[in-house]
Amino acid sequence: MQIARTLSAVFSPFYAPIWILIGLFFFSYLKLLPLVYKLYIIGMVYLFTVFIPRTGINIFRILMKWTHLQLSHREHRHMPYVLTIISYTVCIVLMTKMNVAMFIRGIVMAAFVSQIICVILNAWWKVSTHMVGMGGLVGALIAFSIIFFYNPVWPVCGLILLSGTLGTCRIILRQHTLGQVLVGFAIGFFSAFISILFFTFNF
Repeated sequence: MQIARTLSAVFSPFYAPIWILIGLFFFSYLKLLPLVYKLYIIGMVYLFTVFIPRTGINIFRILMKWTHLQLSHREHRHMPYVLTIISYTVCIVLMTKMNVAMFIRGIVMAAFVSQIICVILNAWWKVSTHMVGMGGLVGALIAFSIIFFYNPVWPVCGLILLSGTLGTCRIILRQHTLGQVLVGFAIGFFSAFISILFFTFNF
């Protein structure tokens, strides 16, 4: 149980865009970009996809006097989703004004799209946002392999094994069912894969 809790904390869905950017900036030809620029983009994305949403959600939880477990209930997830979507929207607008490359904006847009889908589904069903994040990592990796022409087999295999481990942890913790885990992964995968390729080749 402790291992499951630790892995759930380490691989929080909030960090998925950051992991993708780090991989892109330090393990592709984009590593040639100035370090200051890379850190600036990562810092901005961290601010709007991790710090602001998590801070806002924690403040909201404290005001409502909910525990972390109560916040995870489906009927209590609407406001956290709304706060996250607003923050992601601001990030996308700022990146657009800065003329950041479209495939980089596509990373945040993928997270935005997956959040919208989760908000809609949350009215009836609680999907695993942890698996949405993992699916997004796999989808982004495959999308960038198409854009940059490299073989992603081994990294994809590693991420799929990690995804299976994390999904098992979420089931062990009784936070989700197998169906919620699988659907969450599918949402993240297709949101990232389609959004990144669409932004790259259509703008």
